Amino acid sequence: MGSVVSSAKINARSMDRHEKSGFGSNKRVKISTYECDSFQRIIPTLPDELSFQILARLPRLYYLKLKLVSQAWKVAITSSELSQLRRELGLTEEWLYVLTKLERNKLDCYALDPLFRKWQRLPPMPSFVSEEESTGRTQSSWFQMWNVVGSSIRIADFIKGWFRRRYGLDQMPFCGCSVGVADGCLYVFGGFSRAVALNCVFRYNPCLNVWQEVSPMISGRAFSKAALLQSKLYVVGGVSRGRNGLLPLRSGEVFDPKTGIWSELPEMPFMKAQVLPTAFLADVLKPIATGMASYKGKLQAGTKLGIVVNEELYTLEPSSSLDSGQIKRYDSEQDTWKTIVPQVPVHDFTDAEAPFLLAGLHGKVHVITKEANNNLQVIQAVLQNNIENSPSEENIIWNILASKNFGSAELVSCQVLDV
Repeated sequence: MGSVVSSAKINARSMDRHEKSGFGSNKRVKISTYECDSFQRIIPTLPDELSFQILARLPRLYYLKLKLVSQAWKVAITSSELSQLRRELGLTEEWLYVLTKLERNKLDCYALDPLFRKWQRLPPMPSFVSEEESTGRTQSSWFQMWNVVGSSIRIADFIKGWFRRRYGLDQMPFCGCSVGVADGCLYVFGGFSRAVALNCVFRYNPCLNVWQEVSPMISGRAFSKAALLQSKLYVVGGVSRGRNGLLPLRSGEVFDPKTGIWSELPEMPFMKAQVLPTAFLADVLKPIATGMASYKGKLQAGTKLGIVVNEELYTLEPSSSLDSGQIKRYDSEQDTWKTIVPQVPVHDFTDAEAPFLLAGLHGKVHVITKEANNNLQVIQAVLQNNIENSPSEENIIWNILASKNFGSAELVSCQVLDV
């Protein structure tokens, strides 16, 4: 009954999808068999099927260290069989992934386990060099894909800052990636590398704890919008480099994570885009760089930072001074936004690209913000006495889920993975 996990020269056979194990209510497909010259079981005194049942019930937080026990444990913990078993048993865990940018233009990724309130740092993303840079004036200039500017209400201010210092587009750092999730993995799409709109795509697999480069997009694009709809990732709009400036894109494309294939979408039905001088860059990117969400079976895009939680569309609308904001929920029947949290304690950072972020975690709306003392906080509003029809500051308590000092790092983007 027990299968075998190899410690050397491992070759996985295909899984027998029909043979069942004898675990009563926990019936599932049989774990794959591993073939090798010499072998060892995951736990020597137990069949591997039972060992997988034990590992599946351990919190994910421990997996990083458990992989160090032996090669057999590492293979088992990073296997698709373990992930599948956790899903079948309803033991997946939602973790919050936060992307931050350091002053030296380096992107760091951190994962938060909300149950234990512990942070884990992700491995660095791969480095790359664009083709045009390797053959042109910047032949010796290598870029690391760190300085990712995600969907943010402050992108316009970020771009304006560059042009105030009289930098041209050719001298801009890497920026303008979009971020999405599919099949329990984190994806980073495109962006600008100096004057080049990139089509590269990187994927983070939390089970393997590695970044991998996957099939590139059909078109290079920066400041595009990305969202998941019917198990496929849609990346639309954005800008590319034209002869005399930036060219807003009407095109879009869709990625199938199962096949790794990109397909073109029909162009969006707005007036044909014209090449715009870089002086209009900030005004162009402000509506382009906001997020996109899958809502009621359709892709919804707008000029507000929004997320969908429990099939409800929420947004955080900042005040004019960007030192506070309101959380609103969309009423699709009346086509109006209803304020459910009138005052969100966010702080304005003049040079920050994203003073705050939104995340849907465990069916609740959470706000990620950075305090003046450099502490990043993940907070949730709790309405007292369930007064939702007429909320006020007095009947709202803010619970701090987790906090961490990120030093001078700025918020860029966040996503939630259920693994």
